[in-house]
Order: sequence, then C-alpha cells, then structure tokens
Amino acid sequence: LCFFIYLRTFIYPFFTRGRPFPLQLLFFGTLFCIYNGFLQGYYLIYCAEYPNDWCTDIRFTSGLLLFLLGMGINIHSDLLLRQLRKPGEVTYKIPQGGLFTYVSGANYFGEIVEWFGFAIATWSLPAFAFAFFTLCCIGPRAYHHHRYYLKTFTDYPKSRKALIPFVF
Repeated sequence: LCFFIYLRTFIYPFFTRGRPFPLQLLFFGTLFCIYNGFLQGYYLIYCAEYPNDWCTDIRFTSGLLLFLLGMGINIHSDLLLRQLRKPGEVTYKIPQGGLFTYVSGANYFGEIVEWFGFAIATWSLPAFAFAFFTLCCIGPRAYHHHRYYLKTFTDYPKSRKALIPFVF
C-alpha cells in the first residue's frame, strides 16, 4: 500500500507528458495520502484482529488477487496513456490497447478494482470506505471522459463503455 501511494504521489507526476503537473495537486495529493495511509495503518495495527490463518482465508486471497489485478490494469493503462503524446504535445488522443479496447476509463477501472481488492483482503471498514469514495470520485470522471471522447472524436469506438467493460 505504501509503495503504491508513494508511486502515485511522487513518481507518477514526473512521467506525465504534456501540461506541467500543478504543484498544488501534488501537495494536496500528498496530504490526502498521508491522512488516508494513517487511517488505514492505524486501523490495521491497533483495531483489526485477524485469526492466525487469515492468510489462507478466501477473503484475503481473493482480495489480494483483485488488488494485484487492479494494480496491473492501472499501471498498464497509465503506461498506455503516457505513450499517447510525444514530449511537449498537449492534444488529446484516443487511447488504444489493454482495457481501453473496452472502456474509456481503463486506468480508473483498475484503480477501483485495486482498492476494492484491498478492502476485501483487509476486511476493514476504513478500507471499504476508501474503496467506495474512490468509486464515487473517479467513476464520474470516467463517465465525463467517455462523453468528451464521444463528442470530440467522430471515429471514437461506439462499443466502448465508460468504466465497466460491457456494462457501463
């Protein structure tokens, strides 16, 4: 968890192409990650009680698999997005490949799957709350990006959904 938060907060902004990453977003992202990391960590260290065989529990193993799957989708989708633009370009292009074949917000889908996987693996209220609020924050972003792509690009694939493959 800490590695992914570190990656998203400090490393990812330096790999984006196009417009400069606003320092204010970096600052607030850092504050949010510190606060959320504290809440998650505090709960897991001081409040959660897991049986000795928790690592073999279906909730933990399925949640861990979902978390890793979501992380893989998220990282791969971000890589595809970064490769869309040449250095200095700021124009939007249609993402292709990976889950972008099925949804406009493949990176958002990956992040949502990732955090619901974490919530299932930890079976904790703070993790479920974070997963739910992640869905509530970036789900609409995926929808609005999808609408923007459909309006802007006449050759945009009409079969693509906004966030959930084949569904929405």
